[in-house]
Amino acid sequence: MATTKPTVLLATCAQLPAGEEGDGTDHLGTALRAHGLDPRWVVWDDAGVDWSAGLVAVRSTWDYEARREEFLGWAAGLPWLLNSAEVFAWNTDKAYLAPLGERVAVVPTVLVEDEPDLPCAIAEVSPGEVPAAVVKPRVGAGGRGVVVFDGADEPSGTDESGLGPGPWVVQPLVGSVRTEGETSVFVIDGEVVSQARKIPASGEIRVHQQYGGSTVAVPVSAEAADLARRTVAAAGELLGRPLDYARVDQMRLDDGRLAVSELEVTEPSLYLDVLPDNAAAFAALVADRVARGR
Repeated sequence: MATTKPTVLLATCAQLPAGEEGDGTDHLGTALRAHGLDPRWVVWDDAGVDWSAGLVAVRSTWDYEARREEFLGWAAGLPWLLNSAEVFAWNTDKAYLAPLGERVAVVPTVLVEDEPDLPCAIAEVSPGEVPAAVVKPRVGAGGRGVVVFDGADEPSGTDESGLGPGPWVVQPLVGSVRTEGETSVFVIDGEVVSQARKIPASGEIRVHQQYGGSTVAVPVSAEAADLARRTVAAAGELLGRPLDYARVDQMRLDDGRLAVSELEVTEPSLYLDVLPDNAAAFAALVADRVARGR
């Protein structure tokens, strides 16, 4: 008798119907099928999808920031979801960096609600005569809306729209991002599995490919892995549940320490073009959860 393979719904956005860019050879789909699963790419806001068909893994829903409440409402209605809607609600507002910073090293972060308070926040994180600070929307993705204040007549490193509506987080401009870049460590099912280095283009601080940044695989370092493990554990304590998967982005501060710049536990890119083995680790996680059932 033929058996039906368990379905895995890989949630993406309408702009990326086949999933994450850089996975042109379908590393993730191949790895999931190797576990006897039936992966299907589905758009998160497609009303025609039967979300009860299987386990949902949010992968590339990279348009959520303009519709966060709708996105969170959708996630809350899913019967079976990796990480959980509650985790997403916490993680999609960068205010999470403040309580996380009480437990692990985080790039200093000030939360700002109103634009008149920005100058004071910039001075707080960059007390020198010439400011060197980064302002990010608290709800944002893909580096959109990031503004650099570095003493120039006009802020730089922005989209054409410039400083968007608040609220914001304000952080110091970490100089090493222009030399050392940013480090990303992947922790999947509690295990550190890989590390990447992301380097911005000249004159930029955003490491995303659409702004000219590049990503390369590097060996996992003990220092970065330790911070990643402690960060994921701290987030689990704050949330009251362990994380299924996480990407821990890190920068080196002026004092030489690595610090968390962001913790991505909603829809982090797996960088499968340079870290194809991430697909096997993620597929093993999914297979384990499917085997356990709801």
